Amino acid sequence: MDLPQTPQVRVPETESTQEPNATATNVTNHNSTEVEMGGTQDTTQPEEPAQDYTLPDVQAELELPAPAKKNAGFNFLDFLTSPIVEIIVGEGDDETVMTAHQSLLMEAPLLAEFVNNLEASRPRRITLPEEDVDAFGCFLQFQYTRDYTVIRTETPGETAADKSGDELLRHARVYTLAEKLGLPNLQRIAHAKIHKVQSSPSAELSYARYVYTHTPAADTTIRKPVATYWANQSHVLRQEVGDDFKKLCIEVPEFSFDVLTIILDRKLKNGSVDEIKGSARKRRRDI
Repeated sequence: MDLPQTPQVRVPETESTQEPNATATNVTNHNSTEVEMGGTQDTTQPEEPAQDYTLPDVQAELELPAPAKKNAGFNFLDFLTSPIVEIIVGEGDDETVMTAHQSLLMEAPLLAEFVNNLEASRPRRITLPEEDVDAFGCFLQFQYTRDYTVIRTETPGETAADKSGDELLRHARVYTLAEKLGLPNLQRIAHAKIHKVQSSPSAELSYARYVYTHTPAADTTIRKPVATYWANQSHVLRQEVGDDFKKLCIEVPEFSFDVLTIILDRKLKNGSVDEIKGSARKRRRDI
């Protein structure tokens, strides 16, 4: 079959050193597959919650990284002459065909492995049936522009109200996809965007569930702010999402344990909890 048409490329007018800016195009439906890839496991607190509260322990993690540079030998001609690869993302009604320059896909270690396994005699096509279409589109946008948006009306510096939690979850899916693809810069940007979203208690709860069911326990970068937020605000927020909060604590023990640990550590530090040394005290059986 013929390869998709090459995406249009626009040369930036303001900075000659800016990365090539292009948009992946040619979105169609496709049923064939050449290379199969395993799916991403399905990953906020607001920067300024409704209550007066900040998280000083995570502020350093929210700084946007400097734009990643291409390899030293990369130039605009290399970009233009790079082959076009077709990527089929999702399955069923969500199946979407995207195209991108191979040189940009090679920056993601996992995708580079799949590209290297493509046979020269076969169409340059990768199939990712279990990946999220929206998150993968954000990944391609980042590869071309070094930034991404999850809603078209997003304005730099503007705080969006996310009552449903959709925007938080979109950023979280980009975060987990970036982790899978091996792109720490994209992870940092997604994490920073999460902390700029103003949301509702139910949205925060949905986000907490996603984070604790789709990220490894060792990833404290994204888990710690979630646990800290609920440790400080649960006494207020549980009045609005009491049953759902209880359900999350029961179904995701790691979440409830982290929240409880933060609360107890704080009480111990403030001297409001008696520290038991030596053997445990015996409980009076006549109480």
